[in-house]
Amino acid sequence: MNSIQIQTEPFDIRAEQEALCRDNPRIGALVTFVGLMRDLNAGLGVSRMTLEHYPGMTEKALSALVAEAGERWDLEGIRLVHRVGTLEPLDPIVFVGVVSRHRGESFRACEFLIDALKTRAPFWKKELTEAGERWVEERATDAEAARRW
Repeated sequence: MNSIQIQTEPFDIRAEQEALCRDNPRIGALVTFVGLMRDLNAGLGVSRMTLEHYPGMTEKALSALVAEAGERWDLEGIRLVHRVGTLEPLDPIVFVGVVSRHRGESFRACEFLIDALKTRAPFWKKELTEAGERWVEERATDAEAARRW
């Protein structure tokens, strides 16, 4: 079972994990990644972030990433939840959950998905810092991590 969700509301990590595993006794591994908003970026304190996306285009890009992961690894399911709207430090931003029969498949697929999501999904971030508002640019380290795949 694959699921992609973009939402403004916070998500419940445990509920997302349970939904991913429900009624599938073949699952032997569950690997998750949860990204949280930090209060510091590029040397400046950050008090708030606004995440924007392009409805329709974003879901299509995430669906392509899920399909690619499914082609590369033997998986039982993937669940992606990404928030948009206004976030504050420690708010969860993204949930990536992957289940498979064996742990190696889930670990690799989860890492691929978050690396690819950071560089290939159309989300835009604006931070409110102690120096004012600024758009967040892609990091060289994110692009480097995505090139591994």
